[in-house]
Amino acid sequence: MAAGKEIRGKIKSVENTKKITKAMEMVAASKMRKAQERMRSARPYAEKVRNIAAHLSKANPEYVHPFLVANTGAKKVGLIVVTTDKGLCGGLNTNVLRGVTTTLKELDAQGNTAEIVAIGNKGFGFANRIGAKVVAHVTQLGDTPHLEKLIGPVKVLLDAYAAGELASVQICYTRFINTMKQEALVEQLLPLKAETLASAPAHQWDYIYEPDAKSVIDDLLLRYVEALIYQAVAENMASEQSARMVAMKSATDNAGSVIAELKLIYNKTRQAAITKELSEIVAGAAAV
Repeated sequence: MAAGKEIRGKIKSVENTKKITKAMEMVAASKMRKAQERMRSARPYAEKVRNIAAHLSKANPEYVHPFLVANTGAKKVGLIVVTTDKGLCGGLNTNVLRGVTTTLKELDAQGNTAEIVAIGNKGFGFANRIGAKVVAHVTQLGDTPHLEKLIGPVKVLLDAYAAGELASVQICYTRFINTMKQEALVEQLLPLKAETLASAPAHQWDYIYEPDAKSVIDDLLLRYVEALIYQAVAENMASEQSARMVAMKSATDNAGSVIAELKLIYNKTRQAAITKELSEIVAGAAAV
């Protein structure tokens, strides 16, 4: 029964794995609800600051913020890559990094180079493996994103764009749609596109600026970009927990199927051994 003992060992190993994946599924489900609440609570602020930025962009046309101007002469593009710190979340990171790879190939074909800010350990490791230029990174964000941790690395690209060194700044992340579906996106962050600010009404807005228009608009558009980045990270974290929950549920179900198959094989092997022993006993009795 050496084969039977080996099968019993495999069954025990798969059962232990099943317990781990089941526990991870339950943890991910708990974290997913909190991440979704955090993401949804951030959306109204992002929408409101988008409206205010659109109003201000039309209210004071004599001052144009650098974030609204395209740097046509620059040959470098900034990429903000938002991924997770941990794995075991299905194809979440793979889809984002596939979009990053496609973007890098397009930039190379156009004769442009890329500078990357990596948010998340998976994106940071990927950028290092392919030899991309990483100007800043932040990892180990935990389950709750904090803006003070995010804005430092990202400010490297914002300052470079304001100085005219970058042609554009793009952000790559996973947008949460529902528990079963997440979408990998590559969106332009700077220059701010007209359709991004298109929520403003057709009429002109008139404001009294204090202390002056430049200070107000500069500060507001910086907060606007920060809100977009925070929202992208919050969306990515909600997508991560949803994808991990689905992946761990699938792993648990597969472990159950493997256990059932192994038990069937074990029973067949055991029955064959018993039948063989009975045949030998009957044959010996007949010989006597």
